[in-house]
Amino acid sequence: MNITRFAHSVVLAFGWKRAAIAFVAGAASALAMAPINAWPVLFLTFPIFVWLIDGSATGRFGGAGSAAVAGWCFGFGYFVAGLYWIGYAFLVDAKTFGWLLPFAVAGLPAYLAIFTALGAGIARLIWLRGPHRILALAVALTAAEWLRGHALSGFPWNTFGYAITQPLALAQGAALIGVWGLTFIAIAVFATPAVLADEAIDTPRPWRAPVLGLMVLAAIGGYGGTRLASRHTEFLPQVKLRIMQPNLQQDEKFNYSAKASVINRYLKLSDRSTGPQSTGISDVTHLIWPESAFPFFLTREPDALGQIADLLPEGTVLVTGAIRAGEPEPNGRVERAYNSAYVIDHSGAILSIYDKVHLVPFGEYLPFETFFNRLGLLSLTKQRGGFLAGDRRRAMEVPRAPKALPLICYEVIFPEDVVPPDARPGWLINLTNDGWFGISSGPYQHFQQARVQAIAQGLPLVRAANTGISAVVDPFGRIVRSLPLGVEGLLDAPLPRAIAPTIYARIGDWPLIVFMAAGLLLVARARLRK
Repeated sequence: MNITRFAHSVVLAFGWKRAAIAFVAGAASALAMAPINAWPVLFLTFPIFVWLIDGSATGRFGGAGSAAVAGWCFGFGYFVAGLYWIGYAFLVDAKTFGWLLPFAVAGLPAYLAIFTALGAGIARLIWLRGPHRILALAVALTAAEWLRGHALSGFPWNTFGYAITQPLALAQGAALIGVWGLTFIAIAVFATPAVLADEAIDTPRPWRAPVLGLMVLAAIGGYGGTRLASRHTEFLPQVKLRIMQPNLQQDEKFNYSAKASVINRYLKLSDRSTGPQSTGISDVTHLIWPESAFPFFLTREPDALGQIADLLPEGTVLVTGAIRAGEPEPNGRVERAYNSAYVIDHSGAILSIYDKVHLVPFGEYLPFETFFNRLGLLSLTKQRGGFLAGDRRRAMEVPRAPKALPLICYEVIFPEDVVPPDARPGWLINLTNDGWFGISSGPYQHFQQARVQAIAQGLPLVRAANTGISAVVDPFGRIVRSLPLGVEGLLDAPLPRAIAPTIYARIGDWPLIVFMAAGLLLVARARLRK
């Protein structure tokens, strides 16, 4: 079957066959994301998406409704295959939350697919024959993806731009146009083979569109390769990091009765020798522990702070995640808490605190809390009343090192919010606990997205994860050292030096606005000519 005949079969499909084609194409598209990174598959799946919208020509509003249905099926397949690992979190306490697993594995993708449906429906409204419809899809679907990343607290996980962040040379495009700009480029480039099936009357020399797409990818890769070859990793003198990855199981991590065993495990592991030249923690300047490290309020356990002080040599500081108690209720009980990061010195004194700003819906708080509480639901962390959000992103003072910007868990995936505009730090610290998601695709996707933000901002990334992946990454996304998923271990590494703010760090998403405006202008011009 040649490409034209195959395209016609997709265009003419209807009913369940049409829905199945869209679902399978969407599910296959998830292969483009970490850890598989098989992004060439999008050269097959995105043309199918285009042909499905081609086949939505009849009905109200020029077939926008039919296109939206196809878009929803495509998005549902994409998010089910790409986010299946969320179900693992509901098995940590299966007795309490196991019954919710089907709702999470299917419900979240069903919601996120609404944005894909919106993009397809809008694209159909401005659709036209020929190569300009590729731009129509790129404009509409990118706008929908941006909305997905912002609406109702936002969830920009696996936005299509991440498909072209592996190999590392391609990821350097994030330093120019950010992940939203890469999303526009990815959609436009990967959809171009659809033009090969056009009739000659619609598209003379149809090969020009995919060739142009390949040239765009080659240009990004060429820029990235040159950038990597010409810039080497520089390190800050007199800074030696140690990241402790405890690989602690979730039932221990949130069990107060395990308090003594947890803190003892952290202390022994942190002071372990890492090789013949290692002297334990004595020559470490900065020890880093992951998110929510303790099954207790650290500041209310003076014995734990005392043990930390005994561990740290003079001049060494600990950066750690911990739950911080909120203000007590009139009855004296603490009902709410913050998910926080602490900087603690060798005397056990707390030098700085950061409270997580962007909380995880249903994980750290319940949207529409009164309604869900009446149904007997709790957030996954079982924190009564949910967590409180911090007031703003801000850098922390860290002795013997530049200011650091803590990003707790998935705070690191929000491109516009990573670095406050008025306080550029010297490095990013991502404290996370991906242990909720087991040995699955989720932690790999999280790490890749954090790595892209380091490239976009031109800042080194230091990542401490309970079960992995922990790593030190330079401002170009090169991994200095890392610990794999699912192992206990220590990582000793120097701290890379930040580079000057990237173009994206200076101008933000203006390139995306230019791309969108130019795409709309070209589509409008083509429609007027018709």
